[in-house]
Amino acid sequence: MNTFVVDVAQYALFLVALGGVVAWLLVDRRDKVPLLAQAVLAVVLVALLVKAAGSLHTDPRPFVVQPSLHPLFPHPPDNGFPSDHTALATAVALVVTRYRRALGIVLLLVAVAIGAARVAAHVHHVQDIVAGVLVGAVAATLAMAVWEAWVRRRRTPEGLPETGVRG
Repeated sequence: MNTFVVDVAQYALFLVALGGVVAWLLVDRRDKVPLLAQAVLAVVLVALLVKAAGSLHTDPRPFVVQPSLHPLFPHPPDNGFPSDHTALATAVALVVTRYRRALGIVLLLVAVAIGAARVAAHVHHVQDIVAGVLVGAVAATLAMAVWEAWVRRRRTPEGLPETGVRG
């Protein structure tokens, strides 16, 4: 059982990334650039938001707080808040959900499983996982909103691309 927990905690994030690639392969040609742009922006925003959240709140890892607990895999005793694995998986899953709902929901379940496995492996507390889900949701929402605003700005009221010529 511990092997399964470790595998999910450490490697299921690659499954989410693979799911993002599969979604990109499945979407119509017109949705490929938006999906990719939103996913990349969401990942960048996750990195920034995780760093910001971690600087505002410190939550020592469970094995640091309770030395009798031993993590199921080697991990540095740094700040566990928020879970960056959970945040990344959530953000990608939510962006995918916009384009391929069923696949996105499956990926969201994988994100939750990643968080649960990281708690079971004693490298995060539940609050770190909840914060990771929230950070991922905020990053995905912001990425999609920024993309939509950028697309809207590049179009005239008639919905045609800007020519750069002003009358």
